[in-house]
Amino acid sequence: MQLVVDIGNTETVVGLARTPTEMEHHWRVSSTVPRTVDELTVLLRSLLAGSGVDGRKVKQGVLGSVVPSVTYAWRRSVEEIIAGPVVVVGPESSLPIKLDVEEPKSVGADRIVNTLAAREMYARDTIAVDLGTATTFDCITADGVFLGGVIAPGLSAGLEWLDRRTAKLPRVELTPPTVVIGRRTEVCIQSGVFFQAIDGVDGIVRRIKAEWGRPDAYVVATGGFAKVLGPHLGSVDRIEPFLTLYGLALAGRHMEITGP
Repeated sequence: MQLVVDIGNTETVVGLARTPTEMEHHWRVSSTVPRTVDELTVLLRSLLAGSGVDGRKVKQGVLGSVVPSVTYAWRRSVEEIIAGPVVVVGPESSLPIKLDVEEPKSVGADRIVNTLAAREMYARDTIAVDLGTATTFDCITADGVFLGGVIAPGLSAGLEWLDRRTAKLPRVELTPPTVVIGRRTEVCIQSGVFFQAIDGVDGIVRRIKAEWGRPDAYVVATGGFAKVLGPHLGSVDRIEPFLTLYGLALAGRHMEITGP
């Protein structure tokens, strides 16, 4: 088994992979709460124990992080718990993909492992739409070349902006609205944020396909909001909430063989 950790700006997703494309357990932890190595170690042990998992039987830990300030603490915590080695995925990791962009060293670990997962799971030109704190669109060729993409504000950004910048508008929970025209303020906000996101994603995918010249590119939705938005997106072919975790597990297998 592998313990895979996707450290994002808002949430950190921890998964226990029995195989690189099979998550036996997964947990979401806030990334915004400062924690020491000891606190993270206690938290991870508790999560594993609560699912009946003995950390000493985990053969490898794999981390991908877009928050450098907390990467060390997560790595040390995983090293404390599992028996096997811990690797951190980055632009210089030895993986069977290519980062064909102007600044490859600036590509986030999440986009790197999404590229690897798309290459090995789909083997076709793919647009990976990661619906998290930011909404990212990754253009990935069938043979695993990351060509770049788009970064846009995430779904929660609109809700947070309205909450911070307006005096009278309430903070609401993001749920798919049943109508477009709201008759209460809360429904108006839900409709505006939700349908703006839907039309924004579908519109950007359409533009990417036209510019890339790949009208049949396979579109995969992943990330924390994939299950909320995905079913309403006309451009999406597949919803794969754990694409990034699968990519981390696959990266760990490759790095185990070739070395970091």
